[in-house]
Order: sequence, then C-alpha cells, then structure tokens
Amino acid sequence: MSLHKITKISLLLLLYFSLGTGALLHAEDGITAETIRIGGVLALKGNSKGLGINMKAGIEAAFKDAKVQNRSVTYIARNDSYTPKQTIAATEKLIKEKVFIFAGNVGTPTAKVSLPLLAKHNIPAVGFFTGAGLLRPGKGSIINYRASYVQETAKVIKAALDNGVKANQVCAYVQNDAYGMAGIAGIIKALENTKGSKGTIKLLKKLKAMTGENPKRNNIGSVGVYKRNSTFARPGYKSLKAWEKSQNTRCKIIVTVGSYKSISEFIAYSRYKKDPWIFSAVSFTGAENFKDELIKFKVKNDVIMTQVVPLLDSTIPLVIEAKEKLGNQFGYVSLEGFIVGKLILYGLNKIKGEITRRSFTQALLGSQFAIKKLPLDFKKNNQGSNLVNIMTLKQGEWEAANYSSIWKTN
Repeated sequence: MSLHKITKISLLLLLYFSLGTGALLHAEDGITAETIRIGGVLALKGNSKGLGINMKAGIEAAFKDAKVQNRSVTYIARNDSYTPKQTIAATEKLIKEKVFIFAGNVGTPTAKVSLPLLAKHNIPAVGFFTGAGLLRPGKGSIINYRASYVQETAKVIKAALDNGVKANQVCAYVQNDAYGMAGIAGIIKALENTKGSKGTIKLLKKLKAMTGENPKRNNIGSVGVYKRNSTFARPGYKSLKAWEKSQNTRCKIIVTVGSYKSISEFIAYSRYKKDPWIFSAVSFTGAENFKDELIKFKVKNDVIMTQVVPLLDSTIPLVIEAKEKLGNQFGYVSLEGFIVGKLILYGLNKIKGEITRRSFTQALLGSQFAIKKLPLDFKKNNQGSNLVNIMTLKQGEWEAANYSSIWKTN
C-alpha cells in the first residue's frame, strides 16, 4: 500500500473518530456516552437534614428511569450540614468531579458562597431551595423554580394588614444571616406605603445593613434573631419583648424565617411564656419536619405557613406522579425536588443537538411552558413560578383553609 493511501486512510479514521465517538473527548463536563451527571450540595446531616434529604429524594425520583439522548441522568449529592465553610469544600469537590450542572442546593447562606464558584466555572445553578434575592437574577447562569421570600412574606403580611394589624405590630424572628435578611427585605417591601410604617422600616433597614458573622441585630426594631444551626431562642424573644415595651403595643404576628428546629423551639418558648402571638413560616422551614417538631411541643394550631409548590391534594398530573413515585417520602419539600428534577429533564429533552451548558440554559430561559399541567414562565426573568399558597396548622395537620378567623382570636 502506498504512503499516499495510508495517509488518506489515517486522515479518514481521524475524521471519523473526531466526529463520532471521539467527540466525547470534547463533550461538556458531566456528559458521557451513558450518563448526564447532575451535582448538588445539601444539608444531609445536622439540624436541617430533613430539607436536604427530601430535596434529594424528589430529584432522584424525577430522574429514575429517565433517558435523554439514550443517556441516564444521575444525581450526585454532597453534604454541607447547612454550613457555608463545608459548602465551599463540597462544591469544589463536585466541580473537580466534573458534574454538568448543580441542582437542588439547600439554603441562602450556602448559596451565597457556592454561586461565585459556579459562576467562575460557568456552571448553571438550577432549582436551588431558597427564595433569596441574591439568586434573582444573581450572578452567573441561575434558573429558579420557586417564588421568592419577598413574595411569600408579602402575602402573609398583606393578610395581616387587611385584618387590622398595624405596621409596628408586624414583628419577625429570623436567622442571623443572609437567609434571615432576605426575609427582612420581604417585610420591608410589604410594609412600604403602609400607614405608620416609616419608623419601623427605618430600623429594619438599619439592622439589615449590618455586616459580618452574627452581628448584634437583637434589640434593634421589631426583630429577634438567632444564630444559624442554633435552637437558643431566649435572646431573640427578649428582643421582641423590648420592642413591645418601646412601642407600648404588642406584636400581633411574628414572621419567622429560619429552619424547622430553631423556629419550633422559638414558638414553643413563646407559648410557654403565654404570648398570644400568631406565627408564620416560609416554605424553606420545611412543612413536614416543622409540623413534627411543633407537635413534640404540643403546638397543633394557629401557625401559618406559605408554600411555593401545589398543595399535596392537587389533582394535576405532576403531583399525582410525584405522589406515586415518592411513596411515604411524598411531601412539600420532596415535591419541590421532584419539580426541579422534572424541570431539568424538560430542558435536556428540548435540546436537539449537542448537550452543553449553554444549550441547556437556552432551552429554558426566555420560554413559557407547562410540565404536566404545572405552568412555568421564564420569559421575564429567571424565576419560573410565582405560586404562593397559604396553609394553617389545625389539629396538627396543614390545611389550605380560610385563615381569617385566626386574626379574630388573637
């Protein structure tokens, strides 16, 4: 065989492999011939482990048996115990392990440290379990499923104001970090243009502007704070009592923004002290774990909670499928994880050619669609849903009910 023919055949073989199986050498991180690897950093241990465990269960249930361009989709979860220092280490490890995107991360203070790392490596962040403003729009490729904490707190506070609660009677008990301050931002927004709110808002802005790790935010305004991963409620409680004394009034509603163990301890302590406060909690608190903790303290009524997913008795196909696949793990947090998983699959399946991070984000952002009758709209921004449902705890169970009667008895 001539040298010319050998050279020609070699070039043809090189071209074949570069366009065929050899193309995998240049595939996006996390994409192999058999799998698409999705990463996530969640609280799988510690006081907030229920949130991470249930988000993980929901995402995995959505991915089970799914195929995208003949590839299976796997979820690789790492624990951070809801601690930013551990988040950084776990995030860097997953980046080195070459996952395609990050999904389902739990928490605001943890997102605050992971998002810059993801942006640096051009890795999309999808469906993080937080409603904080730092992801709306945020830096880097961020795709949110859920409504924001501003929307959640605004809905509850509007109901309070509509039922005669005054601005200085809207109080808060929050985590002393970025998550808690996201809740304070929501309260400020909700109280804007409300009669008599100027002084309250001024103090809220003052404590929100404080920086550093665990700044001294107690005894400033209508807020009590606690340290992340702590259940010590007394300092925050005393801060709220000091506010009542300074205003010669009492708090009518305590908007809580925290984790389920910390918030339930605070509510139990307040009930022990005979304070007739109404309590509300945002979705991040985790409905199932929160309810279980409250029942331990014999708190079975008059707690309000917002949810950003359909109610569990919804008859839309998405919820029915989630209930079937999750079994005894079916709940509000696992349902959100399931939705995030289905959102990822929708974006991946929409890609006709090569699966890249760019083609994935382009498949979702700027579009409007429904996943098994759940409407999502990314035309205006990077948040697909504005859904906020309100529930109340009645006889130890969450109910979607008319909660106006609560205001009449307190």
